[in-house]
Amino acid sequence: MKFSKGNTLIIRKSLIRWFQKNQRSLPWRKKYDPYEVWISEIMLQQTQVTTVLPYFERWMKKLPTIQSVAEAEEDVILKLWEGLGYYTRARNLQKTARIIMEQFSGHFPDQYDDILKLPGIGKYTAGAITSIAFNKPYPIVDGNVIRVIARLLNFRKNTRLPENVKKFWKWSEELMSHSDTRSFNQGMMELGALICKPQNPDCPNCPLQKTCKAYEKKTMDRIPDRGEKLKKIPIKVAIAIIKKEGKIFIQKRPRKGLMGGLWEFPGGKVKKETPKKAIEREINEELGIRIKNIKKIKQIKHGYTKFSVDLYCYSANFDKGEIKLQTAVDGKWVTPEQLKKYPFPAANVKLIADITPSPPKAALPLT
Repeated sequence: MKFSKGNTLIIRKSLIRWFQKNQRSLPWRKKYDPYEVWISEIMLQQTQVTTVLPYFERWMKKLPTIQSVAEAEEDVILKLWEGLGYYTRARNLQKTARIIMEQFSGHFPDQYDDILKLPGIGKYTAGAITSIAFNKPYPIVDGNVIRVIARLLNFRKNTRLPENVKKFWKWSEELMSHSDTRSFNQGMMELGALICKPQNPDCPNCPLQKTCKAYEKKTMDRIPDRGEKLKKIPIKVAIAIIKKEGKIFIQKRPRKGLMGGLWEFPGGKVKKETPKKAIEREINEELGIRIKNIKKIKQIKHGYTKFSVDLYCYSANFDKGEIKLQTAVDGKWVTPEQLKKYPFPAANVKLIADITPSPPKAALPLT
């Protein structure tokens, strides 16, 4: 299974022409500044463009240069990233920024091998940055690219299998334009996002329709085959908003591990007990204190890559004892208004929105 030389040329020319006419106006496409391309590519990992846009704008306003990323406080980095998930990506951005300052005099490297060695950058991201920022001929393979190529070839096998992923890298390299890799690679991703979508692809408006074997055989809706969907592990967790003299206790997670470096409300997994009993036990084990007046606030359902979490949220008052942190690396009492200054996991952010007082609305003028 391969592309003919004639089809390869048609695909290149048609895709580049389509992209140059139909590309979305995105901030990192204005100048193709390597720093902006790098940040956008890390943010776009497992995240849609519409979600990334406000994060990107906020990041660039606060951290306009590689040097500013290298010198920023970690809490600033994590707060700007709050809600994007996979927080290791954010910490790796700062590690990379510091390496660039030390080893490349603050200039983002333009060689693929140098980029590939940077923290948090794999084969796809290195190829994307090298081709988009510097217009050098390196292939890329992501979910959009796999879907487009699989349909062009009517590839019916499981695209998740490692041996098949290798084939897509080979096909991507065969198709790639060497004269305008920037437009071609972005065109493949743009086509997958806007036209060759997972469900209900817009085949009538596809520039590659005439060369698409899946369209010819009407198998578009069955391609790609991604195998069986992984089942998420259900977990119950209880957390507490502990109040004392108008302040709330928060604690900081260790840097290593899931959601490392973020602040959170104390609590833990529900075992063979009720969520209310779990929060009493967890607070005593985690902090060494007793709480009282425990009342349920709400229940939040939140999904992660491998887990489905039922989060039971309680309010409580400090009763007695002296706080002694067991797993957290820091803890402090803050006012409700101060909560928004700290980076929290997404589920905690949902809760903060409910318990933080909103600014008063302006009075309507008298008439």
